[in-house]
Amino acid sequence: MRVAVIGAGAVGGTIAALLDKAGHSVDVTARGEHLAAIVVDGLRLSGAWGDHTAHPHASLVLTRSPDLAIVTAKAQDAEAALRANAAMIVGIPVVVVQNGLRSMTVAKRVAPRSDIVGGLALFAASFLSPGQVKVTTAGSTYLGGDLLPTLYASRVLGAVMPVTSTGNFEGAQWTKLIVNQINALPAITGLSAQEVIGDRGLRRVMTESMREAVLVGTAKGVEFEKIQGLSNRLLQLLVRLPPALGQALPLLMGARMGKTPNPGSTLQSIRRHQPTEIDYLNGAVVEVGVELGVPTPVNRVLVELVHEVERTGEFMAPEVVLERIDRPTVIG
Repeated sequence: MRVAVIGAGAVGGTIAALLDKAGHSVDVTARGEHLAAIVVDGLRLSGAWGDHTAHPHASLVLTRSPDLAIVTAKAQDAEAALRANAAMIVGIPVVVVQNGLRSMTVAKRVAPRSDIVGGLALFAASFLSPGQVKVTTAGSTYLGGDLLPTLYASRVLGAVMPVTSTGNFEGAQWTKLIVNQINALPAITGLSAQEVIGDRGLRRVMTESMREAVLVGTAKGVEFEKIQGLSNRLLQLLVRLPPALGQALPLLMGARMGKTPNPGSTLQSIRRHQPTEIDYLNGAVVEVGVELGVPTPVNRVLVELVHEVERTGEFMAPEVVLERIDRPTVIG
C-alpha cells in the first residue's frame, strides 16, 4: 500500500524507513538539505531496529494521495503541514504523531474530512545528518481515536514496529507529557538526558517539573495512562512522596534509556538552529495550570530558559540553571 509520512525528521524518518523495508510504497515530505539528501542518497536508518536505506518518493509536499498518512511534523509546524497537504489526505486515515496536548484538536479542525488518529512515539530517535536517522532507544508508539481508523493504522504500523492502541488517548498524552519533562534541561545545558538525570541538582529540578505536571493533570481530571512503566498510581505517589524520594522516578526513566546518550528532541532542535516544541511541552503544563489555578513556577522558568538558549545559542552551566530556578520568586 502507499503510505505518506509528512515531516520525515527523526521520528518520521524512522517510520518511513521501516515501512519501506516492509515493502510499502512510501512518500515523504521534508525540507532543505534533508530533502536533497533523501532524493540523492535515500533515507538511511540505523540503531535499535537495524540498518536500512529507504528510497521513498520525497518532495516538499505530497504530489499523490496515499492510503494512509502519518504526520510527524513538530507540534508548532503540524497545522501548516496539514494545510499544505490537505488536498491529498481527504477521506483517508491520518495518524498525527505529536507531542503536547493539541494534536487531535488541531488535526480535526484543519482536516475535517479525514479520519484522525492520535499517535505518541515512545521510541527515541536522533537526526544524525541530512538523510540519516538513528533509533537510540526502542519503544512502542501509542495510537488512539475512533475505533476503525485506529485499528486500521495499528494493523499497518504494528507490522513494522511496536504499537499499542489505547482507549484513553488523553491520559496517554498527559503521561507522555510527564515523559517529555526530560527534554527541557538537556536543551538548556547541552547535556544528554542521562547526564542531566545523573546530576543531583538538575534531577531535583526535573522531579519538581514532573510533580507540577502531575498536579495540573490531576486537577483537570486526567487518568494517566500506563506508559513506559509510568502509571496513574505511580504518578499520584510522586506528588505525595517527599521531593527527595520522588527523584527515584527520573532515575527509573534514565535507567530505561540505556547507555546511548539521549539528547531529547528539544536539544536536537537547538543544535539544528530550529524552533523547539517547548511551548507545547512544559509550556502546555503552564498554560493548563493557569486555566485551573495550579501554580507551575518551575515549568514556567524552564520554558523561559529554553527560549533564552534559542535566542543566544549559548548553553547554561548546571549551577546557573539551579540559581535561576532557586530564586525566591520561583520557589518562594
